[in-house]
Amino acid sequence: QVHLAESGGGLAQAGDSLRLSCAASGFNDYSVAWFRQAPGKEREFVAAVNRDETDTTYADSVRGRFTISRDNAKNSVDLEMDSLKAEDTGVYYCAATIYWGAVVFREDVYSFWGQGTQVTVSS
Repeated sequence: QVHLAESGGGLAQAGDSLRLSCAASGFNDYSVAWFRQAPGKEREFVAAVNRDETDTTYADSVRGRFTISRDNAKNSVDLEMDSLKAEDTGVYYCAATIYWGAVVFREDVYSFWGQGTQVTVSS
């Protein structure tokens, strides 16, 4: 069983940086992703890292601004968010899946989810 808990959300201004953390247990054999859901919108993929951190992938909207990393020894996956924009506002979730490859963009392949953390960026 994998347990995930996000932290690090909050208020920021456009151009600022925030770092989200996902504390996890039992996740070393899983790929981990961040998703987000803006008010009134569908939840969307943000970034993912495979289980041994040899590969990462990002949504086009965040590539070059966000960095996902994991530390299996510390049981954590972080999302460094730089050059924040108002459209980055939303609830951010971390999730775990046994899969890697093209399917990691799909919500339905993730078996475990955290409760989410709110990020609000003012313009």
